[in-house]
Amino acid sequence: MQFASRLANVETSAIRELFKLLGKPGIISFAGGFPDSAMFDVDGIREASERALREEPGAALQYGATEGYQPLREQLSAFMGDKGAQGVRPDDLIVTTGSQQALDLLGKTLISPGDKVIVEGPTFLATIQCFRLYGAELVSAPVDGQGVDPDALERLIEEHRPKFVYLIPTFGNPSGALLPLERRRKILEMAVRHQTLIVEDDPYGDLYFGEAPPPSLLALSATVPGSRELLVHCGSLSKVLSPGLRVGWLIAPAELLAKATMCKQFSDAHTSTFAQATAAQYLRAGRMPATLAKVRSVYAERAATMGDALRRELGDAIDFVQPQGGLFVWARLTGAGGAVADGNVFAKQAIDQGVAFVPGTPFFCAHPDHATLRLSFATADVGKIREGVSRLGRALRG
Repeated sequence: MQFASRLANVETSAIRELFKLLGKPGIISFAGGFPDSAMFDVDGIREASERALREEPGAALQYGATEGYQPLREQLSAFMGDKGAQGVRPDDLIVTTGSQQALDLLGKTLISPGDKVIVEGPTFLATIQCFRLYGAELVSAPVDGQGVDPDALERLIEEHRPKFVYLIPTFGNPSGALLPLERRRKILEMAVRHQTLIVEDDPYGDLYFGEAPPPSLLALSATVPGSRELLVHCGSLSKVLSPGLRVGWLIAPAELLAKATMCKQFSDAHTSTFAQATAAQYLRAGRMPATLAKVRSVYAERAATMGDALRRELGDAIDFVQPQGGLFVWARLTGAGGAVADGNVFAKQAIDQGVAFVPGTPFFCAHPDHATLRLSFATADVGKIREGVSRLGRALRG
């Protein structure tokens, strides 16, 4: 069978392949990138879906507008406003089938074969795969414990003149890094200076522990003249409400939004109207603040437990920044004391000890750091986290 040549640019997700190894009985997994299903507000979602069927059955079960179900667009507009992004009108966004579709639509509308796109190193694995599928030449921007280095990013923009820059400024996957306010402002200013489009992916911004993060690039753009027209924002309810609803959204300049809507028509006509109506009713009912408070508390405890356990069990053989939100610890093996310093090798040793994580290599589009790894604390309770990290300690010691 003759397949499209674009498929030569991508390969099966290394993470998906890893999950094939997780059938071993008793294994503790830190590999997943998904929220804990025990955190889902099942009662609230049930009430929202029943209310949607009771109050608007025709709209909830019928075909809908490609741009999205209007009551949901209105609720998302208010939701963004509550997070500081003032002036986002319902018509300024389209509803997508998860934020993953938003990224796919950006690939379809913006990337021609050979176009350069700057991404963080490391970055969301599915983004690497998606953009490469459309023929992008990806350029890696260095990341430290506070996110992307704006000075290095500007040098890359000047050198490569990319089609756009893709960033996850708030608790990124996999880095978990939180970009400080000063760096955010610098990025918006350089976008204006170089007339470069910035794509902000923000699926984790509501999952903070303690103090709220700095304003999103979208919210901050109001203070940097000319930056709003050079900014795309992708949002999602997957990590805070339910991945199964597959509700995301794309906020973009009008011309780009129109092209994305056209491409979405070709793909799926529209995101599930039933899911959209359910999400709209949920947001309208005002349950989200209490849901977020619960989720933040649980994940904060698990993140603290994992950090403490890693320091206790692995000591100076591992280096990481304690996450302030999100779902992940991004770590680097130091090789101290002669311990293993390759994340891929360590992953195999860990599986033998009954614990799994994701090596960091696949998250780099270029120049991978083989000493890195990603650990998710979201789906294991504190007892399993302690036991799982204890197993990591045994694996490290061989």
